[in-house]
Amino acid sequence: MSGATIYIKRDLKITDVQIELLVGTINIYSLLGSAIAGRTSDWLGRRITIVFASAIFFIGALVMGFANNYAVLMVGRFVAGLGGRLCPHDRAGVRGGGGADVVPWLSHFSLKLGWRLMLGVGAVPSVFLGLAVLIMPESPRWLVMQGRLGDAKKVLDKTSDSLEEAQLRLADIKEAAGLPEDCHDDVVEVPKTDRGGGGVWGDLLIHPTRPVLHIVIAALGLQFLQQASGIDAVPENLRRGRDNERFQKIARHHSRRCLQNRLHPRDDLLRGQNRPSRAATHELRRLVLSLFTLATGVTVIDQYGVDKFKWLVGICVGATYTAVAFFSMGMGPIAWVYSSEVFPPARARGCGMGVAINRFTSGIILMSFISLYKAITIGGAFYLFTGIAVITWIFFYTLLPETRGRTLEDMEVLFGSFFRWRTTMRELRKKESKNPNDAA
Repeated sequence: MSGATIYIKRDLKITDVQIELLVGTINIYSLLGSAIAGRTSDWLGRRITIVFASAIFFIGALVMGFANNYAVLMVGRFVAGLGGRLCPHDRAGVRGGGGADVVPWLSHFSLKLGWRLMLGVGAVPSVFLGLAVLIMPESPRWLVMQGRLGDAKKVLDKTSDSLEEAQLRLADIKEAAGLPEDCHDDVVEVPKTDRGGGGVWGDLLIHPTRPVLHIVIAALGLQFLQQASGIDAVPENLRRGRDNERFQKIARHHSRRCLQNRLHPRDDLLRGQNRPSRAATHELRRLVLSLFTLATGVTVIDQYGVDKFKWLVGICVGATYTAVAFFSMGMGPIAWVYSSEVFPPARARGCGMGVAINRFTSGIILMSFISLYKAITIGGAFYLFTGIAVITWIFFYTLLPETRGRTLEDMEVLFGSFFRWRTTMRELRKKESKNPNDAA
């Protein structure tokens, strides 16, 4: 959408406020999709939910692709928002770079056709996703919750590295579902649980223990700061630059060079998932540097013009790409991985709160970004995001315990110590070195 908005604005003759709503409201719509996804997953399972979501997104992409006015485009955006949130989450790296990648290619098409192709082509991956997921096995956890113990065992036997691992995973799922360990029937009756979740919400928000309070602050704060650092607004800088034909021409050249030397985040992503606190702080420092460079570059260009500092355009384009890349290596995946690790007693509802905060924050940022940079300049907006990224780095470094190799029992000790988690970690390691058998 970031790459298409400049063409949409010219074709449909809409205002900046309408552009803000078009870009940002999908994150608000997605909150409704998230709520539907939870209920649908419990009722029909994750496979059917993803197929259902793919169909919805397919319809939304087609409506946007064939939209002939702003109202129809917003309807398509709403439908796509529902379907997109039902599907797997974050695509920040693809979303951030995709618009800039396609913009030079769009210049070969007419104004009316280019942006419609860019939005309508989103229907194609949803078809492949819907078809591919049909051959995947159903979630064993959902099968157990439906009382289909035999089917869950078959799935675990196929997807586990060994029969021993399959048995351990099945035992954990049975315990979480309230089934006795000696229950081995293929079809069983699962004890009814508190579907309303009143007790869980109370434990999380109303009267949390000290460890749970630390978990809530860490996980929800992480989801908020992931989006408050303005990563969804970074590609908007390239969109804004396209209003200036001279900037656009220079930026295309540097965009091609950046694409030819694109960073490969796989190793850092894997490292980030294994060592969340340490790896994410490294990537955050680089993100801060990229945002600061971008803010300084666009400030100078706005002040003195493009022609006097052509080389700065290349730096701004490069800073845009590196900001997205460093986000994709650190903050992007870590927010989701970390939340799923630290919320085991109430994973669904805890992660659900995180999704809501994440999408709501992103929506607010996108719906206000154009107004923000008009009020404090584009450079001022990115200096603001740089400051928030610095706060995020401090938050990571001081409040997020390292979770690699830690058991649930260790988590209960680490969380609750707040700023003293490193001291607690050292004490745990001392105990493990004295009692290696217990650690094993």
